[in-house]
Amino acid sequence: MRRRGANASRARGVRGENRGPAGSAGRGAVPRSREQEQAMSEGTREQVLEVAARGRAAAADLAPLPRGVKDAALHAIADALTARAEEILKANAVDVERAREGGTPAYMLDRLALSADRLAQIADAVREVAGLPDPVGEVVRGGTLPNGLELRQLRVPLGVVGIIYEGRPNVTVDAAALTLKSGNAVLLRGSSSAYDSNVALVDVMRDALAGTGVPGDAIQLVPGRDRESVKHLMRARGLVDVLIPRGGASLINSVVEESTVPVIETGVGNCTVYVDAAADVEMALDILVNAKTQRPSVCNAAETFLVHKDVADAFVPRALAALRDKGVTVHGDERVREYGGDAENIVAATEEDYRTEYLSLDIAAAVVDSLDDAVRHIRAYSSGHTEAIITDSQQAAKRFVALVDSAAVAVNASTRFTDGGEFGFGAEIGISTQKLHARGPMGLPELTSTKYVITGEGHLRGV
Repeated sequence: MRRRGANASRARGVRGENRGPAGSAGRGAVPRSREQEQAMSEGTREQVLEVAARGRAAAADLAPLPRGVKDAALHAIADALTARAEEILKANAVDVERAREGGTPAYMLDRLALSADRLAQIADAVREVAGLPDPVGEVVRGGTLPNGLELRQLRVPLGVVGIIYEGRPNVTVDAAALTLKSGNAVLLRGSSSAYDSNVALVDVMRDALAGTGVPGDAIQLVPGRDRESVKHLMRARGLVDVLIPRGGASLINSVVEESTVPVIETGVGNCTVYVDAAADVEMALDILVNAKTQRPSVCNAAETFLVHKDVADAFVPRALAALRDKGVTVHGDERVREYGGDAENIVAATEEDYRTEYLSLDIAAAVVDSLDDAVRHIRAYSSGHTEAIITDSQQAAKRFVALVDSAAVAVNASTRFTDGGEFGFGAEIGISTQKLHARGPMGLPELTSTKYVITGEGHLRGV
């Protein structure tokens, strides 16, 4: 590999670390004592805090940089990803083969795998971010107060952003690009399943920053591959300004519950398609199949469909056949199963099925008596990510939009559109399902905070 600069080896983690399961001592190794484990944990803590401190210094240097410098750095990163594609794909192949040998499910392999085309798309996404408006310095509101003081609320970077995510190497680049553009330093902590890919990607991006004016430590890989490094990152309050977890429910809940650093909570995608009594059946079929099968391993894929009883006879048999043709197993309630006969792709739904983010060619289904019943179902089981209604009734659409409390609500459109790129935000950092600071696809503005600038002419407060 190429020369990387003085801090690169520390920033990307130690190559010689144990490659076995998290926390293991390695095949055939002597079990560690409690004292040894504590010493190793303390060593990992020091490494993580060192990286965080360097990130904080880099964030201070990055924040005032003009848009032109940041955009040039992003273009350099995009060009480097393309130029060094062979190196990146070779590292990714190691991760994929290791995951395949370990019995990793197909949907996770799909998320993990890179190809020349996917890498080119990732590079293009970086260029798109470079072309987006810079949110830093934007005046959110302001004016002149009655006493003559000028007051402005400006967008400013968050500072040091930690990203904890699972086996999706594209997140490594997306997160780096968005945080850099918004003036933040990023600490990347991907899963061990994508370790080799992430090391290669961070190496390439850091090399690309040389000579651009952007500090190399604006992009760093958190050292360590086991749970300890995640724990220390979550407790680096004062050095890390915010954490953003991206992944399954267990990862997100763990970060939210255990972190002392403020967390922007992204959510799992248990998305629902509701086919209303006034739905166009052809449109509903097309949207359902697209929402479920266009890419089932992502968070905005549909995981449940609900059908109004008045359109069930016309819709459900055709939906079951269309989903069968795409290899989808339907977990249906009794009313849905009545339309399927002895079809092999239909099984009885459990209550847990309606709570499940399958990320596979599975979908839960139910027939409901009314739009309000559909809304009640969504409130009970949805993760609050995206819900869609298919209807020709404006009244039904308005009621659904008003009653469904999710980050995104689609009318006569696939759930797959809930995406930063599709919304024109560039590559998103994640999709937030919380209600504080940011909700929905998180683009550049959501990676900023604000500060007030007060300008006077010797003003003094008298009372």
